[in-house]
Amino acid sequence: MLASLIVWVLFMLFRRTVNDAQIFENVNIFIPNYNYFSSLIIFPLSCAFIHYLSGFYLHPEKQSRTTLILTTLAASAIISISIFFVLMLDDIVVSYEYYYYSLLVLFGLLFFVTYFFRSVLIADINQHYKTKKWSVNTVIIGTGKNAMKIAAEFEKNAGRNNLVGFVAVDQNVAVPNDKIIGNMHQIESIITNHQIEESIIALDETDEQKLFTYINALYRYNINIRFTPRLYEILTGSARISTIGMSPLVSITDLNMPDWQVSMKRFFDIVVSAIALVVLSPLFLYFTIQIKRDSKGPAFYKQERIGYLGKTFKIIKFRTMYVGSENGIPKLSSAYDERITPVGRILRKYRIDELPQFWNILRGEMSIVGPRPERRYYINQIIEEAPYYCLLYKIRPGLTSWGPIKIGYSDTIEKMIERLNYDIIYVENMSLMNDLKIMVLTLEIIFNGKGV
Repeated sequence: MLASLIVWVLFMLFRRTVNDAQIFENVNIFIPNYNYFSSLIIFPLSCAFIHYLSGFYLHPEKQSRTTLILTTLAASAIISISIFFVLMLDDIVVSYEYYYYSLLVLFGLLFFVTYFFRSVLIADINQHYKTKKWSVNTVIIGTGKNAMKIAAEFEKNAGRNNLVGFVAVDQNVAVPNDKIIGNMHQIESIITNHQIEESIIALDETDEQKLFTYINALYRYNINIRFTPRLYEILTGSARISTIGMSPLVSITDLNMPDWQVSMKRFFDIVVSAIALVVLSPLFLYFTIQIKRDSKGPAFYKQERIGYLGKTFKIIKFRTMYVGSENGIPKLSSAYDERITPVGRILRKYRIDELPQFWNILRGEMSIVGPRPERRYYINQIIEEAPYYCLLYKIRPGLTSWGPIKIGYSDTIEKMIERLNYDIIYVENMSLMNDLKIMVLTLEIIFNGKGV
């Protein structure tokens, strides 16, 4: 904000001394056509907004010098072009030469001033990490030979990480006993008391069931989770070397989606859900009345689901079943389920029952595109066959996704696992373009009445 204010004041001074001097060179009056006070508010806010969409604010401390330059360069170009034409179109122009010269000056000022402030701040952050004034508190999950190897590498190449200790998972102990700070049953108090920000799972055995059990237990605490790779991760290129001298590790929490696309995705969710709730309000009112007339009970139905980071939230839908259909025992529905009301059958066919979830999207509990959230009761059953379900926790659940499009309503655990596999593919290939494709396919399903 400070950088943008400095840029705008300097740019105004430039306009007065260069452009206006040309306009009023042979005239006795000097009345520039600027609204200074409004632009001093609009410009900084616009800069902050564009920088947010560029994804810079998500992980600024992790950006390399090259990324910092390119991100600032791209954002400065977008800001200068858009703001220049919005605020300057009503300005008196001497010639197009001066017009584009002014644009270039605005871009140059914006880039160099913003880059200067960012460089100073990031240099200060790096200095804090270098002097160990700041550090990333880290625990190693495991106490065997693999854990000892990772710990030894940390001592030589710790970087920003501060190894707090080890968390015991079995009786196999190769590390010093005084470095063991607890076991997995105490993980919540360990993370809280030691302010843990990152965990590294270093098991001696490549037991997939155990690995994902620990990952599942760690997700809810919103910390970075990495593990030592198995042969599969090495062959598929998932293993990454973050520091020279360290063994390659696989990050389970990092997204493959670029930061700018993550920011754009959330902005798109907010805008579309807000517009949808307003535009569709007459439709909501109509179906609320129809549901109430069709059967006794509330028009809307809330149900606890598991979402981002494995946390619970209340999903909201139009009620499509008779009240008391489950009687406390979860039961999957099918296309010909007798518990579905006449109006509910229509709502399901065109997926209208899902529309109230735009409220969940606006609240940040869901996204327009993302894996469908499930109930804990079914997740526990899925995990027995597919322990990697926890990989879905790294993103917000969605109104639609690749899995529901391919499988539709899942009326068996087998179908849920099949849908999960498609959703895992989506998570590993997230992009705005893929989101757009999924939304188009979803609209096709809705218009063709293939929701059930």
